[in-house]
Amino acid sequence: MAALQWDPIDNKAVDTVRVLAADAVEKVGNGHPGTAMSLAPAAYLLFQKVMRRDPHDQHWLGRDRFILSAGHSSLSQYIQLYLGGYGLELDDLKALRTWGSLTPGHPEYRHTKGVEITTGPLGQGISSSVGFAYAQRFERGLFDPDAAPGTSPFDHFVYVIASDGDLEEGISSEASSLAGHQQLGNLIAIYDANQISIEDDTNIAFTEDVKARYEAYHWHVQVVDWKKTGVYEEDVQELHQAIINAQEVTDKPSLIVLKTIIGWPAPKKQNTGKIHGSALGADELRAVKEVLGFDPEQTFEVAEDVIEHTRKAVERGAQEHAEWQKGFDAWAAANPERKQLLDRLLSGEVPEGLADALPVFEAGKDVSTRAASGKVINAIAGVMPELWGGSADLAESNNTTIEGAASFVPTEHSTHEWTGNPYGRVLHFGIREHAMAAILNGIVLHGPTRPFGGTFLIFSDYQRPAIRLAALMQVPSIFVWTHDSVALGEDGPTHQPIEQLSTLRAIPHLDVVRPGDANEVAYAWKTILERRGGPAGIALTRQNIPVFERGDGEATGDTLASAANVAKGAYILAEAPGGTPDVLFIATGSEVQIALEAREVLRGEGINARVVSAPCLEWFHEQDAAYQEKVLPKELKARVSIEAGLALAWDKIVGDHGRSVSIEHFGASADYKTLFREFGMTTEHAVAAAKESLASL
Repeated sequence: MAALQWDPIDNKAVDTVRVLAADAVEKVGNGHPGTAMSLAPAAYLLFQKVMRRDPHDQHWLGRDRFILSAGHSSLSQYIQLYLGGYGLELDDLKALRTWGSLTPGHPEYRHTKGVEITTGPLGQGISSSVGFAYAQRFERGLFDPDAAPGTSPFDHFVYVIASDGDLEEGISSEASSLAGHQQLGNLIAIYDANQISIEDDTNIAFTEDVKARYEAYHWHVQVVDWKKTGVYEEDVQELHQAIINAQEVTDKPSLIVLKTIIGWPAPKKQNTGKIHGSALGADELRAVKEVLGFDPEQTFEVAEDVIEHTRKAVERGAQEHAEWQKGFDAWAAANPERKQLLDRLLSGEVPEGLADALPVFEAGKDVSTRAASGKVINAIAGVMPELWGGSADLAESNNTTIEGAASFVPTEHSTHEWTGNPYGRVLHFGIREHAMAAILNGIVLHGPTRPFGGTFLIFSDYQRPAIRLAALMQVPSIFVWTHDSVALGEDGPTHQPIEQLSTLRAIPHLDVVRPGDANEVAYAWKTILERRGGPAGIALTRQNIPVFERGDGEATGDTLASAANVAKGAYILAEAPGGTPDVLFIATGSEVQIALEAREVLRGEGINARVVSAPCLEWFHEQDAAYQEKVLPKELKARVSIEAGLALAWDKIVGDHGRSVSIEHFGASADYKTLFREFGMTTEHAVAAAKESLASL
């Protein structure tokens, strides 16, 4: 990187940032001005002097990525996007935190150009940034593994601005530990150590030695203390040199501890909790403008020479992009097959051979859906080099290992069980479910590969904040959840999910997929990989369940429907004897077999039951009204849902006359057959529920 050129106009631009931040919060009456004011030099330095970005192409593959983990300081990013010509204008800053604006309270992915990730909950941004760094390395290995360091069009940096709050949240500890272990030299975080939060001085709750902590994580740590002399001095040259130093450390992620005074230079409110999360007030705002030499009677004042200077970022970005393009074109010419792969991935298309690669499971055998999933992953991996993943130390339980593939980890961390390769496909998260979910989000936000991560369904509770953000951003993260009911058995109630399926279904844009047999698993994976509009979680059994004998199309007579119907979310698995149903059974997962058995019992009593397998209610609700009516006719009010968990998600489907065979309490420690018997997950209970529903009509 060239020596930093920092002129008086840059100081003027930085002071403009401070005033704009204060004005924007003052206008709306709420928000976080203090951090945006004191971080103005750092944010300006990154956007105007350091990062390789093209304001007119937010999807440029070669761009440096920027994550504002301190999302409450959204103005730190918005003002730089305005100054740099990314599409925001002064009116957008004036509309901060208001209905319909491009400047919501926290940066939101897909909403504002130039925003790489939604960062609301603290800790999620810096944790997902580790996923960005994972993805950069993996993609380089996929497309350009032999290039010398720093010469590939797939080389770039991931920059983060994090706060005290980010580092207090436990998820950042998990992710930062992994980043150090992975030797992610492409990750550079600036930690704004202003030591102020909403409750004022962080000494009341946060006194650890962050530098020592991150050195223990195997990070490269530097301290830039603008308070060290007793006279506050924003030494931009020192910060710039620290960034250069960080870029040159290629075997460790870097943390720059930047010691600032929040709200600088507000005369009375700087260095207080009052300026962290509320407007300055008219008197303090006037004083700030007077200190900085701005007209206190003006608001949103931006000098023409400032905006003219900062908008040069557009030209610089175009030049950098054009220079990068030369290298990219040379790579493409030399690597036509890899270029073809990249084009497919960028299009979002799955390979043509995906359907043919799916394994077919033989009917009449009992196979756990977790085991089936493992076989599907390995079959698909052969035609999808972009598929990679692993688990939170549960590889054998989750069946998430791509066999014969190296582990994504520096070679020196190889063990007798696992062979490490920086470009490997098998992910090892350790027992870090929180970070795993955030890292998966970062990987999919970075680029077009398809990562997955596995744990037990019960521990989706640990992942929930990141799952919710994936759904909010509508990014296609894939969560593999095994041991999906009390049928996991003897581990007992702490490990047995009860409410998880229903509460996960309550998250908008999250697909919860619970296949009913091994062949449903295959088509569930196919459908998940074909969809890119949001995250999916696939819930799988520990226990073996039957593989059903099926036909090739829809259900007719006693021939069960093809598992290809999984893509519709719910489908008629077994038509009612005689064709006209008296009652509907709607089941998921391991309970589908109960529904089929109950159908046979009722047949012997002259009652015609249709069985609907419903592996994904979200996909079913996307189908047109005619299809939904065909599967679940409105006039047929005798209905029974069967699922080994809360009935919460089924009330609207079964209706007033319907019944649910469910579990409304915590589990117990015993073998799964005993638990299903004691908790009513039986054919007998399903038959009784059907008769009750019919009797209520």
